[in-house]
Amino acid sequence: MANHKTSIDDMGRSIEKLEKPRDEWRQLLTAQEYGVLFDEDTEYPFSSPLNKEKREGTFICAACYLPLFSSSAKFESGTGWPSFFQPLTGHIGTKTDYKLMMPRTEYHCIRCGGHQGHVFDDGPPPTGKRYCNNGVALIFVPEGESLPHLRN
Repeated sequence: MANHKTSIDDMGRSIEKLEKPRDEWRQLLTAQEYGVLFDEDTEYPFSSPLNKEKREGTFICAACYLPLFSSSAKFESGTGWPSFFQPLTGHIGTKTDYKLMMPRTEYHCIRCGGHQGHVFDDGPPPTGKRYCNNGVALIFVPEGESLPHLRN
């Protein structure tokens, strides 16, 4: 992850990095959420109810509650994980992951560093990207409901 303490989103707002000890995250999250978000585990395909979520709304980080994706960017990839063609600008960071021996692009929440998934170049227009997300790393907030306050 980058060493800077803030990033800028598409509205020109700064997003301050949340520094929280791992033990505090363990107390706030389920074992599966913690495993995916902070140990970079992967949930089983087709296990997340968010895979079938079709309502309008916002997908937020399950750890710090930063909005990451709009439902308008969600599509059915057939992979078994919620997939998006575009994140909210400035809300994710990336790094190269060599866990499967070949390089992949891992992405994470820019605020808390929580692992979300991997991005591939086989998505639909207009971006051609597929942000393949672990459902357990997200919370869906339907349109019309208030987004929760960011966790501190």
